[in-house]
Amino acid sequence: MIRILFFLLLTCTALTGLGQTKTEEANRAVFNKIEFFINTQMTDSIYNLASEAFREQVSKDQLAFMLQNLYQLGRIIDVEVEDFKGQTATYRVSFTAERQLLAKLAVDSTFRYTTLAFTATDNSTKKVEKPEKEEVISQVATETRLDYYIDSVANTYIRKGNTQSLSIAVFHKNKYTTFLYGETEKGNNTLPTENTLYEIGSITKVFTATLLADLVTKDVIRLDDSIMSFLPDSVSSNPALKGITFKTLANHTSGLPRMGDNWNRVAGYNEKDPFATYDQKALFSFLKNYKASREPGEEYEYSNLGYGLLSELIAIVCKKNYIQCLEETILKPLQLNHTTDKPDAKKQQIISPGLDKEGNTTPLWNWEALIGAGGLKSNIRDLMLFAVEQFKMPENELQKAMALTRQFTFFTPENLDIGLAWRISMMEDGIIYFHHTGGTAGSSSFVGLSPDTKTAVVILSNASESVLPISREIMEKLLAE
Repeated sequence: MIRILFFLLLTCTALTGLGQTKTEEANRAVFNKIEFFINTQMTDSIYNLASEAFREQVSKDQLAFMLQNLYQLGRIIDVEVEDFKGQTATYRVSFTAERQLLAKLAVDSTFRYTTLAFTATDNSTKKVEKPEKEEVISQVATETRLDYYIDSVANTYIRKGNTQSLSIAVFHKNKYTTFLYGETEKGNNTLPTENTLYEIGSITKVFTATLLADLVTKDVIRLDDSIMSFLPDSVSSNPALKGITFKTLANHTSGLPRMGDNWNRVAGYNEKDPFATYDQKALFSFLKNYKASREPGEEYEYSNLGYGLLSELIAIVCKKNYIQCLEETILKPLQLNHTTDKPDAKKQQIISPGLDKEGNTTPLWNWEALIGAGGLKSNIRDLMLFAVEQFKMPENELQKAMALTRQFTFFTPENLDIGLAWRISMMEDGIIYFHHTGGTAGSSSFVGLSPDTKTAVVILSNASESVLPISREIMEKLLAE
């Protein structure tokens, strides 16, 4: 049972000049932002919404500690208004870990929260019911016992009411198999194919790490090189960036936060497409004023900002944009013809807009400076080709770069080893496998591979409902065989 830490400050500033209805609307608007930031684990952004009175009594580190406990409950999947008294709203919040908490929120006249609290409910262990589909179309060749097992596990996911499409590719014992479920668009009765494109979110980071490793194996740069000499003078003059190296960016130990505190304040920011206008100017603006809270290389903190910066640095070193580097180094050599940041609807089958936690449609995301952190779209065929290439003894430059990404670089707090982007897990029998997940507001993805057993699994969904539980179950079942 995860212990939920309670944190609450009395309201310091009352809302003035607003009627009760507008007060409730303002409160809910702020909570909607907090919900989004919790689901994307953007601690800094949550703290930036706090009032001065709140910050005087709760430090950023204290809030971060409390939120880490909250993040263990997974994503928020439902919010109901429980009560509204005075200036304080009480919400009943449901998480993917099948837990419910009561959230209390008070907001001042500047739309900053003065009270934020999460407490256990009387029925906090109550299972969050999700209506299941009665029937889901599929294309599955169940020839072996393992096929039946994978199909059974997949159905526990795709029958949930907030999912729509699921594509699985498996390479095991020299056999390639696909498992396809659901519809490319609600009501069209059309299955996805192995070429159907999905957002792959943070799996993009594995491609970015491979580009970095390619530059290292070609002796263009070294992993332990400081990034300072590759940044504009206006940015590199910030001494807080001095200890950051390419390796610390690639293994999330740079000390940079998950996101910059200006990510949602850029011109044209849209909550439904949050990274579309965060460009190099915004990224460098944050870095100019960045103040480090720890030394690089000491602690693991997952950072989308760090990988966005890494992709910008790769482009600077190569004197080409990120996508050009990707195409020349990885996509063309491996014939990954459908992996891209901007799909062509005339040439590619693109999955329809994804489903959010409640099963409502949400648009695909667009990316600028942070593209290397999560901006690619791909399919199970391309990702499987990428995975299987990792099984080969490294002979050419790309294979050597891939091998470098799988070398251990740091031990994370989650008891996982990490290479360059890859997370590394070991089974009880000593078998090692490498894996990474991805997720956007309307997608969830997984890629896992074991070079020693030549086993790989790719799972793509166009729903924010996480595929990680079924991915881990399928991957470890195959490796246990």
